[in-house]
Amino acid sequence: MVENDAIDGMDSVGSIETLFDILEHVHQTGGATVSAIAAELDYAKSTVHRHLVTLEQRGYVVNDDGYYVGLRFLELGEDARNRRHGYQLAKEKVEELAGETEERVQFLVEEHAEAVYIHRALGTRAVRTDPGIGKRVPLHATASGKAMMASMPSDKVSRIIEQTQFVAVTDETVTDEEDLRQELGEIRERGYAFNREENLDGLHAVGVPVRNPDGSVIGGLSVSGPSHRFTGELFEEELPTLLLGAANELELNIAHS
Repeated sequence: MVENDAIDGMDSVGSIETLFDILEHVHQTGGATVSAIAAELDYAKSTVHRHLVTLEQRGYVVNDDGYYVGLRFLELGEDARNRRHGYQLAKEKVEELAGETEERVQFLVEEHAEAVYIHRALGTRAVRTDPGIGKRVPLHATASGKAMMASMPSDKVSRIIEQTQFVAVTDETVTDEEDLRQELGEIRERGYAFNREENLDGLHAVGVPVRNPDGSVIGGLSVSGPSHRFTGELFEEELPTLLLGAANELELNIAHS
């Protein structure tokens, strides 16, 4: 009996893994047919069809000459985003900074050792090259991500680094653990982080952490723009000062909300 239960449990887990493989493939491809999914993932068509029908019945995919991610995920995503402490206040600050700087401003949080975009706003001169809401990027390749890491306890930083694949997103991405640790120490001392084309060629960013009253990290606030515009005093002094002040105001509002 125990052996059967164990086997059934393993089968159930395998089925869930298959379902998520199919769902993530539908998402990554922007929609796909049963045949295309089966061929790409090397699953039987009957298996793919069975899972997709179940997802469709639950509202998580739609069938429109191919399967697409359904709007049910929008409800789940909004719930996940709103659950984040301080999100609504951070959203207001992002909008305010975008208007003031006329650039692209974003608020990211850490989840599963990655940086996740949960809000961003575009000023009148903003570049439109950033990932969409919910997209995940390496913490070590972003200004907000490095700012968050620099404010975390050393044991958490070590756990994140253990889970990090130091893949070069661009030629400027930090790919060495010791180099990253040294940079995090410098960020910790000055209070803000730079991203010099480390996540996207031609893009610079400045990021600061946003913390709870107890010092724990809520997220990271950053301003980004083209490298030819984000240089000199603006990039190295004015934007960091502006962001540090904005983060301080945001932290105070969160503490007293």
